[in-house]
Amino acid sequence: MNPYFLIIALAGIIILSFFFNVISEKTNIPSVLMLIGLGMGLKAWMTSQGIIDDDLELDSILEVLGNVGLVMIVLEAALDLKLERDKRGLILRSFLIALLGIGGSMFALGGFFMYIFPDTSLYTAIIYAIPLSIMSSAIIIPSVGRLIENKREFMVYESTFSDILGIMTFYFMIGADGGAGGGSLILEISLNILGTIVLSVIVAYVMVYLFQHLQMQVKLFLIIGILMLLFAVGKIFHLSSLLLILTFGLVLNNTDLFFQGRLSKIFDKEKVKPILHDFHTLTLESAFLIRTFFFVIFGLSISISSLYNFEVAINSAVIVAVLYCIRYLLLRVFGKGHMFPEVFIAPRGLITVLLFFVVAKNDSFTIENFDTGLLLYPILITSMIMMVALITYRGEKVTDVIFQKLPLRKNNKEDKESMVK
Repeated sequence: MNPYFLIIALAGIIILSFFFNVISEKTNIPSVLMLIGLGMGLKAWMTSQGIIDDDLELDSILEVLGNVGLVMIVLEAALDLKLERDKRGLILRSFLIALLGIGGSMFALGGFFMYIFPDTSLYTAIIYAIPLSIMSSAIIIPSVGRLIENKREFMVYESTFSDILGIMTFYFMIGADGGAGGGSLILEISLNILGTIVLSVIVAYVMVYLFQHLQMQVKLFLIIGILMLLFAVGKIFHLSSLLLILTFGLVLNNTDLFFQGRLSKIFDKEKVKPILHDFHTLTLESAFLIRTFFFVIFGLSISISSLYNFEVAINSAVIVAVLYCIRYLLLRVFGKGHMFPEVFIAPRGLITVLLFFVVAKNDSFTIENFDTGLLLYPILITSMIMMVALITYRGEKVTDVIFQKLPLRKNNKEDKESMVK
């Protein structure tokens, strides 16, 4: 392929993604849906031109992009969160709802998978259910900017906790013995979380200290490189690497809380403030870029035939219904003041796809005839439900928002009046 054509294609995707974001801000149509649609359209065109085959092997690229994007998205979220005493209740509620949401969803969906795939063990069914039990911070965080501050922060915290807790649970289930007792698994997860928290706090302080003392002009990508290295090494040793990333971002963005007493003497807030602003911007831009290519490539990897399977569509509808029923009950009991539109903000996306690829590569856990449409449909449906909820929350009609650029009747009337004049 001509390298200049490839550069044009990559640049075009980035430009289109920017306009998708603009459209998303005005209409609340998730830009993710437009990026997936772009990928599917590119695949159809490239297949018709004989440029590529119908079956693309893009799993490895998606896995790398997904993990890098996950780090950037969690870091971006952490740099937006301020830890204040009056927010302790909100943080605890969001953590509890995220934890119970994942637990309830994975057991409920696990039971459903055992029903539709009778030969599947409960352990394998739960592993397949975990990716669908995790809300996508990659979709939620860019979408809730118009909510009031309390609701926006709740969704950012909950989606971030959902990512972290879900991924930790998933990798422990993958690495644990399928016959192990639930108590030993919970103990193992708890000890891992405790150890990772201690390590994360130590690393975060060292990183922030390093952050303010680097004199070189090129240092922001050095920090990101170190974080990526720590994330990958943590994954190899089965540590909760995302917790480390989250802790670093929280410490860096809440220095008044973490650098008190004697620690305040080793930290220069005025020196770090402008660097923090640049770092936040870089993180935001990088997350946008990685998210763009991840979902476009995901669109390229989708098999359209999955969408034409009626049985898959019905089973996907049941999956979505189960997810929203559990979410409604949890918010009803624990989510004081967080019912609407939060109950409908539960999209699945980057994490769901990323973890499913991990399952697909693991021969120890296999569900025969598991159709990828059971992932694709919930991703599309939950994103569209979130879109409708956010538009309704603003007091607008979905049709008015989507077609606001086409006021046909008004324009026709004005055109006729101008012609008469």
